[in-house]
Amino acid sequence: MTRRALLGGVTGALGLAAVGIGTAQAAPTASRGAGRLDRESYVALPVGRGGGPAETDAVRVLQVGPPAAETVLVLVPGQFGAANDFRLLARDLVAAVPGLQVWAFDRREQGLADLTGFTTPDPIGYYLDDHYRTQDPAASAFVADWGLARTLSDLRAVVHAAAAGGRRRVVLGGHSWGATTTLAYAAWDFGGRAGYRDLSGLVLIDGGVHGAFVGGGYDPDISPERVRERLTAVSAGAVFDMSLAATGLGSRAESSQIWYQLAGWYACRDPHARSVLQPRLPAHLTLPYPVTNAALLGTLVDESFGWPNDITVHSGHIAGSGAVRGWVNDGITPIERVAAAYAGPDPVVWEWYWPARLTVDLDVVDPYADTDLARSLGLRLGHTGELDVPLYAFETSASQGTVVSSTKWVVANSRVPSATYQTDNGMNHLDPLFASTSSNTFTHTVVPFLAQLAQGRAR
Repeated sequence: MTRRALLGGVTGALGLAAVGIGTAQAAPTASRGAGRLDRESYVALPVGRGGGPAETDAVRVLQVGPPAAETVLVLVPGQFGAANDFRLLARDLVAAVPGLQVWAFDRREQGLADLTGFTTPDPIGYYLDDHYRTQDPAASAFVADWGLARTLSDLRAVVHAAAAGGRRRVVLGGHSWGATTTLAYAAWDFGGRAGYRDLSGLVLIDGGVHGAFVGGGYDPDISPERVRERLTAVSAGAVFDMSLAATGLGSRAESSQIWYQLAGWYACRDPHARSVLQPRLPAHLTLPYPVTNAALLGTLVDESFGWPNDITVHSGHIAGSGAVRGWVNDGITPIERVAAAYAGPDPVVWEWYWPARLTVDLDVVDPYADTDLARSLGLRLGHTGELDVPLYAFETSASQGTVVSSTKWVVANSRVPSATYQTDNGMNHLDPLFASTSSNTFTHTVVPFLAQLAQGRAR
């Protein structure tokens, strides 16, 4: 999802800082395009041993679109994000671009989450009454080594699988810190081979490097002294990023993620019923009247309730004066689409256990240079000036213009042959992922870029 709001704290009417995105069922569905059947599947790809449980020695990929497509767009979610960030977006893209398949990447740490409760008729008790399997940080020392090098090695396995031995073009993209990861991959030195040589294009969705997030208030201290302090804490056992504990929804790394997925689960299945979660909300989220399941989800995700820009969408508002108040859509992102995404269970939009080492590494690569500090952490950004693939960048109001300005710096300091920049200041950070098909400026503007790549005409 996003970096700065989660790490920098939040303000607003309810005082909650959380980000999330959900999931829909992984079954084949009929395309909305030319009447073809576009498969949707969620598959595991084996990757190298990481020292954790066996289920973490694989990454998972949500695949949307025709398997025979000659171009694959691989998308990387942002901080605390997961593959189902992109399902709705992927459906729209494969319907609009002939010959395109979309793959959404789940990092290996998804294998640590206990999603069993979301396959039951009523998951509240399983999670809120503490019956699920939590990942104890004290038993998770292996996560201390799950930094950017590990993530990019895993991602390369996905890129190579998508390329099918060179028979298909691969475009790599990402949202928020997923865009940062995308640019890091492109400049990474994989044993003498630059990452960008695996790719036919780059797609950056409201994120990047070289100060892309500064306009939104995130400018981390990456002095060697501060980085050493953070790494010492990781080595001492603080292996999970605990940013979301600030929500007040629980003290564990996964507490907020569970709450948001529960809200999506009930809003998806019974949107107009009185909220079953509302009585369990902590005091700082108390509403003065009963609401429906859909309205409860709306209070957690809509910008009108005072949440920071980069954890919200433009959806609607609570309406009515009866015994139970419901939700009215009047924005670009209907609450039904958010609910369908958040609901789960497989895949999901939440990563429960984000490695603290990965946070450090993504901060350190922000200058997008082969610095002494980066090399000391094993971050191999040796090819930043060589990038020679077409690039598309999209920004919302969240960055106040720094996503585009930082991307222009990357282009000016590399050999990118062509670049497309798009801005929609009427969108918040999560709107490009869930907005309705007709209202999604990102979808409308990236389609021509992807269509040119699919036809081999973008350079």
